[in-house]
Amino acid sequence: MKVLFLGDVVGRAGRKAIAERLPGLRKELDLDCVICNAENMAGGFGVTPATVQDLYDSGVDIITLGNHSFDNPQGISIIENDEKILRPVNYPPGTVPGRGVGLYEVGDYRIMVINVMGRVFMDALDDPFVAVGKELDTAPLGQVADFIMVDIHAEATSEKQGMGYFCDGRASLVAGTHTHTPTSDTRILPKGTGFQTDAGMCGDYNSIIGMDVAEPLHRFTTRMRSGRFEPASGEGTLSGVYVETGTDGLAVDVKPIRRGGVLTES
Repeated sequence: MKVLFLGDVVGRAGRKAIAERLPGLRKELDLDCVICNAENMAGGFGVTPATVQDLYDSGVDIITLGNHSFDNPQGISIIENDEKILRPVNYPPGTVPGRGVGLYEVGDYRIMVINVMGRVFMDALDDPFVAVGKELDTAPLGQVADFIMVDIHAEATSEKQGMGYFCDGRASLVAGTHTHTPTSDTRILPKGTGFQTDAGMCGDYNSIIGMDVAEPLHRFTTRMRSGRFEPASGEGTLSGVYVETGTDGLAVDVKPIRRGGVLTES
């Protein structure tokens, strides 16, 4: 099967890049499923019902989140009630609404998606490796699920790579999110899992991780705040990872995808 995972959507520029580029990509790559991290989608922080619908209308099937999952109050009810939206699975039980893992029927395939948050330089949630291992044990690849994807939303490269090897042979794709800059280490791990340390972002790359340059630069140079972060509003790039799997659910091809904006592919 053929799946596209899109990195963090940042603001209107990211949503527009997906709306303009994804319908054509679905045809070009003959995609069976599109998964997208959207935790920065609504003004850079969280989601809203309207922005979630924008993604669905553009051709996204499943949405993952991260540390900004609950920043926008308008998004809390949809996270709780929409089974296609996942927040990190390793929040302590009973502390937040929603779910961290989903098993979906998409066409003729059973697709399992796990959203997990790292702990290195991040909020200290429950152990991400224990949480992911538990879910993988309940749904063996090729038996319960035809395709398994793990979105590890984390700061540290080492932790993301550790999750890749932890899941190697048990997941179809492990991709990192959160740092908003695509890495160039796209590959298939030794036991057959597709991997990229960070999928990058869908947003305006003439920015500081998707935000207008002025405020973060002011804070770096003065250690003072002069306002709130605002998403950059220039032309956005659609950025993500494409993976094709064989009959066993393991990767046979994986490659980065970047369309539009300053990072567009030649």
